[in-house]
Order: sequence, then C-alpha cells, then structure tokens
Amino acid sequence: MKTLLSLGHGYTARALARLLIPQGWRVIGTVRDPSRAEMLRAEGVEPLLWPGDLAPALAGASHILASAAPDAGGDPFLAAAGPQIATARPEWVGYLSTTGVYGDHQGAWVDESTPLTPTSRRGEQRVLAEAQWQATGLPVHVFRLAGIYGPGRGPFEKVRDGSARRIIKPGQVFSRIHVDDIVQVLAASMAHPNPGAAYNVCDDDPAPPEDVLSHAAHLLGLPEPPAIPFDQADLTPMARSFYSESKRVRNDRIKTELGVRLIYPGYREGLAALLHDGAAPDRAR
Repeated sequence: MKTLLSLGHGYTARALARLLIPQGWRVIGTVRDPSRAEMLRAEGVEPLLWPGDLAPALAGASHILASAAPDAGGDPFLAAAGPQIATARPEWVGYLSTTGVYGDHQGAWVDESTPLTPTSRRGEQRVLAEAQWQATGLPVHVFRLAGIYGPGRGPFEKVRDGSARRIIKPGQVFSRIHVDDIVQVLAASMAHPNPGAAYNVCDDDPAPPEDVLSHAAHLLGLPEPPAIPFDQADLTPMARSFYSESKRVRNDRIKTELGVRLIYPGYREGLAALLHDGAAPDRAR
C-alpha cells in the first residue's frame, strides 16, 4: 500500500488526500491541535499529533509531503527531527514552497532557472527551507506555488458583504493557482519522479489583483468594489509585503515534464467553477 506522510497537513495536503484515499492510499497527517484530529479522521486521514514521534510513520512512508511554513531557522520539521527524517527511505518527497523565492521582477516573467533573490523575510525563509530539504539526500521535488485559491479561499464573500476593495498599484501583477491544479501537479510528479526538480505551479493568466475582484463582482452581478490607491490603502504588514513584489510566473515545466493540462488555466475559469459549486471562499490574493 502506498503511504503518504503529510508534514503540516493543511489546505493543499487535505485536497491531495481527497484524491489519494479513494485510490487506496494510506494518508498520515500531522496536526498540532488535538481537536482537529477527529476532523482528519472523518476525512480518512490518520492524525499524528505534532510535536511527537515521527519514527513509525517515517518507517512506513512511501511518499512524504512537507508543507509547513518555515521560520527563521528554516523548516520546522527538519529543525526538530532532521536526522530522523534523513533516515527515511521514501520513493518521493515533495516540498511546497512559494514563487516568493524569486523576489520582485517589476512585472517581468520568471521561470525555474531564474535566480532566487527573495525580497521579503518570508521569501528568504522559503529559500532556506528549500535548501535544507535538498540537503537531506532524499528524493526531493520542490513545488513553488503561486497564490492559492479554491473552495474556502477566494474573493466572493468579501465582494458580497461589501468589504472588498480594489487596491490599485500600477504595474502590479500576481500569478495564481487553483488548489485542484496543485493536486494534479503533485500526483503527476508522484507518478513520474525526478528528484532534484523544481516546478513553478501557477496558471496561465497572471493578472492585477483588482481585475480578479472586478470579475468576481461581475459573476455575482454586483457593482465593482471601490478602488483605492495603494499609497492610501490600510493594509496589514503581510498584505503590504505581497504588493512589494510583482512578477509573471511561467509554468511550462509542469506541462512539458509532467504532462499537466490545467483544469483552470485562468482565474476566470476557476472563479466560475467555485461559484457554480456553491463555494463560499473567505480570502484571496
């Protein structure tokens, strides 16, 4: 039986588990909050309380997915159990990183060969964590994710309740990816491992964030959210840091090497699907 050990079993890992479990996979997911353990069990995932002993799960894991957010020391699982993890013998390891490792390119295109020049602390921590995983000697694959949206994550709720604002910063552009497309990229990589590979995971349509909000309002039949110049916007430090970087991310490698055909090649298709499925997303980027 194929067994996935999910280190930091969050939004994307839960979506991957929903694909794998019906195919006969065993999925073990770490969880910090004991109250979430029953939720994971209800989804068919075996919860593993963290911090805790990873040894039994590592011994039986054919695949490992690491998606915990790093800190100043890098990946928290490697910091706490690095030697133990390095003794595992999985067929495949995936590390979920971010396109933030490329830093700011003032709207220009980047691909996997672009030097890693992060301009934010979060980006620097991701670069460190990528290097730490690659240094384990395990069959590591790095997935640099664009802004994630999907069920439970998107612009509709804020547009409906009137709290959405279109922040206007000329030249600003982001890349995005629907969680279902992340899942199919991960599954394709598992089927065709290429240790050491790094993949940008994004759709075909990088766009200004205000365009996404405008389209969401159009789909709902509501007026466009008000426009606010960036220098007048009341943003959290985290939100403001996103606007410090502007780039378009190429995704050719997931198509040519993994044979991926995006389910949602742009935000228009992705938002339409969310609305059709009755999703009530709660945040977007």
